[in-house]
Amino acid sequence: MLRILRQIARIGTITEPLERSDAFERTGQALQEAIRRRFAGSLNIREVDAGSCNACELEIHATNNAFYDIERFGIHFVASPRFADMLLVTGPVSVNMKTALEMTYEATPAPKLVVAVGDCAANCGLFGRDNYAIAGSVADIIPVDVTICGCPPTPTDIIQGILAAVEQA
Repeated sequence: MLRILRQIARIGTITEPLERSDAFERTGQALQEAIRRRFAGSLNIREVDAGSCNACELEIHATNNAFYDIERFGIHFVASPRFADMLLVTGPVSVNMKTALEMTYEATPAPKLVVAVGDCAANCGLFGRDNYAIAGSVADIIPVDVTICGCPPTPTDIIQGILAAVEQA
């Protein structure tokens, strides 16, 4: 224990400086305006993990942390698809999640938007379509409006994809 404390005292704190991206702020302001026009000020999102490695979920959670704080732009995550305007789906759709994803899509009220987040959601990524446990990509199971590529996509990419879906609707 003392050895670790001495090492911490000798080395100090090593961190990278945080810089908020101007692109994130500009995109966020554009998204806020689009949400105000299309959804009367608030967009409710239901996130669905269809069988991913959780890297995309970490980036989605990062968009909602104190640093990025997408809630200030009018985006709220909801626990039920019955209150959602948009489904944010990550990962390739596993065989065990196929029915649950279809039921979630059916439970979402119309007009509904679907955004596939990450390379795995777009084309099964490194899991591959030949895998016995994979039913396919998100677009193979339910209609997808926008696909966000990246492994994992950055918070800026995620918010740009949400903006593209809102403007497309």
